[in-house]
Amino acid sequence: MTAGVNLDLILAAWFGLTALSVAYVAWDAFTRNPELKVMKWGWLLVTLYTGPVGAALYILACQEPIPGTHETFIQPLWKQGLGSTIHCMAGDATGIIVAAAITMALGLPMWLDVISEYVFGFLFGLLVFQALFMRDMLGGSYLWAVRRSFLPEWLSMNAVMAGMIPTMVILMSRDIRAMEPTSLRFWGVMSLATLVGLVLAYPVNVWLVAGKLKHGMGTVRALGQGGHDLATEQRATEPPMGLAAANTHATMKGM
Repeated sequence: MTAGVNLDLILAAWFGLTALSVAYVAWDAFTRNPELKVMKWGWLLVTLYTGPVGAALYILACQEPIPGTHETFIQPLWKQGLGSTIHCMAGDATGIIVAAAITMALGLPMWLDVISEYVFGFLFGLLVFQALFMRDMLGGSYLWAVRRSFLPEWLSMNAVMAGMIPTMVILMSRDIRAMEPTSLRFWGVMSLATLVGLVLAYPVNVWLVAGKLKHGMGTVRALGQGGHDLATEQRATEPPMGLAAANTHATMKGM
């Protein structure tokens, strides 16, 4: 009984620190940081799931130390890889956590819960955080963005799942209260699982960024790798000629 109470107190303190961390990252990201908007939301969501750890990573890898230095500050590959991981976690972890909350509230079996988390996490990450939010950077076509993002998102998602799912299954099988979305323990498990998923997804995302299969962090002045100007990035990511011509024809027809 005492151990259970102590755990609940620790979780309450953790989520208190998480609230402060989210408030700080939101204030800095949306008032002082020239980072792309999708990454601002990505850092905010990941900090919501990982608390002070997310805030510390934001300060180390993304917070602009001196005005006008953001592009240079984020250039190292380890920061670009971390930015890519944060972008991935914001979409995939959100989908996984939402699916887990719904399936467990409905009392569905664990195997169906795991399948739902994988499918919803992958689709939310691919169709929303990758293709939809990055559509303009990838040439303006949503379908082309989905096609270009599919493989790197799938690889990254599998690393996220390799960390999150075993953590959730092991901890929830030992404490039935951790399976209730209204319990602090459920959200504590989600927080720890997200941290484990982030650790496993990081080296995969560093490799994907190094191979130019994914983007890291940037601003409107320097996209992707942190050193490309807008014109260069657009040329590197423009859709095939036929698809671009089709989009142009459709636009002119609409006018």
